[in-house]
This record gives sequence, C-alpha cells and structure tokens, in this order.
Amino acid sequence: MHNNVDQLFQQLWNNYLEVTPSAVKVHELLGSTQQDDVINDHIALRTFNHEKIGLEKLAAHFLAVGYKECGEYHFEAKKLYAKHYEHSDPTKPKVFISELLVEKCSQQLQTLVNAMVAEIDETAITADNFLYSGTHWQVSHETYQALLAESEYAAWMAAWGYRANHFTVSINYLSNFSDINAVNQNLKDAGFQLNTAGGEVKGSPEVLLEQSSTLADHHPVTFSDGEFKIPSCFYEFALRYAMPDGQLYTGFVAASADKIFESTNAR
Repeated sequence: MHNNVDQLFQQLWNNYLEVTPSAVKVHELLGSTQQDDVINDHIALRTFNHEKIGLEKLAAHFLAVGYKECGEYHFEAKKLYAKHYEHSDPTKPKVFISELLVEKCSQQLQTLVNAMVAEIDETAITADNFLYSGTHWQVSHETYQALLAESEYAAWMAAWGYRANHFTVSINYLSNFSDINAVNQNLKDAGFQLNTAGGEVKGSPEVLLEQSSTLADHHPVTFSDGEFKIPSCFYEFALRYAMPDGQLYTGFVAASADKIFESTNAR
C-alpha cells in the first residue's frame, strides 16, 4: 500500500484524467492551470458489498496513510451504503466510499457481479495501485446494458472498475469564485452540462454544504463485443459552510449525495 498520501492522490488523479479529459478544461475555467491552485475537497470510489471487495477493503488503503472513518450514509432507493474518511491533516482530500448492497438486487445482477468479483486476484486488492486499477474482468456491452436497466451504479462498475468516480473542486479555496451559482454559470457558459437531478445546486447553507457537478464525460470502453462510448467520470464542486464553532463542516449530506450519483447516468 502507498506510504504517501500525496503520491496516492496524484496516481488517482492521473488515472481519472485518462477518462475525464474535461477536467483539465474545468481547471482552466476556474482561473488556474496549476493543479495546486485547485484544492480537491474529496474523491468518491465505488464497489460492491462482497466480502472480498467491500468498502472496508478500499478504505484500508486510506487508513494506511493516515485517514480515519467519520460518517456513514444509507441510500435506500439506490441500494447503497457509504462511509466517509478524513485525514489527520485537514488540507488533504476527504474520501467517500460507497458499495452496492448486492443481496438487495435481482438474482441476475447478483450472478453477474459475483462472476466479475471472482476474476479479481486476491493479491491485487492490497497492491499499491488497486484504487486506480480499473476493471479486473471483461464484460460484454450486452451485460453492461442488462446491469444498466437495473442499477446504473453496477453498470458503471462493470465498465470502469476501481478508479475515482469523481474529484471535487473546493469552492472555499478558489481565488476567483466564492459562490456556487457563479461557478455553475461559468461552467454552463463554457458549454458544460450540469447534473440537474434535484436541482443544479444540491444542499443549502442550512445543511452547511452546497454541491453541484458536471455530467460525466463520454469515453470509449472496450467491451468483449466491441468498443462503445459511455459515461465515465465527472467533476463536482463543493462549498462548505462554518459550523457554530467556526470550523467548516466536513461531512456529507445524504439527500444531496443521492442526486450526485446520477451524474454518471446516460443522457
């Protein structure tokens, strides 16, 4: 496992850029070509609640570099469970890891997921590069479509595997913007489509967190029966508000996160 948190995030970022080329344009729009000027609020990772590969297995890579478990979240309709992690150094990005509750899904989905998980070599799960290792299986586009009909989340995992599902710009640290609506307008003016599920801005100052996101890039995937362009990853924007003690709120709002998941929906 990585012994260096910055190195781990650099690798996750490089891997994310490979399938999310629009992220570079987002940085330019926000007034910076230097990645250091855009502070990453958090990343999100997806998995299945299979004992071999549940969220705790992903979290172990972050615990090893100084993270601790903070909050847990339930998404009944999407059949997801999630936890978030924070580093002892508050300037390091937060980490949001979710897992699909496979046993709550159809028998067909369970069979397909179990077949994918069976392909993963046990040693790969603890390897340094696991969190940005992509897929350890190959599925057909037909299988992807079958999963998509039931769970967008499962279909995304089948196509993309282990990688950051999104990075998040912290609006709090931007020098050119202090307001989420101004950020959104800037993105739209540049031709980006935003996720409008639950409104363009999810959350409010009252819940201490406002979030918005682009719709995922479309990127080609080589399935067993050919290459198809499908939604890959997206970029999120977060503005955090101070709690009564003056510290910025560091948690997540389940109702908002529920809608953020839809940024990878096909359109």
